[in-house]
Amino acid sequence: MKLRSIFILITLLWLCLPVEAQCAMCRAVLESEEGGQAAKGINNGIMYLMIFPYLLIGGIGYAIYRNRQKSKK
Repeated sequence: MKLRSIFILITLLWLCLPVEAQCAMCRAVLESEEGGQAAKGINNGIMYLMIFPYLLIGGIGYAIYRNRQKSKK
């Protein structure tokens, strides 16, 4: 079971596709700019900020899982 979960996680991480994470207003302003370097920077910043809520939820979920496993023993 544990090996299967790790395999699924690795597969999902491997299959990640690049996404555009801009809102409609930011996209409209940044599309008028030449080169697109600012748009890439804003996308990277948005993706960086999106990581932390998922890490917090995952950490809380892991802590709950670990506490339930300890209580079963």
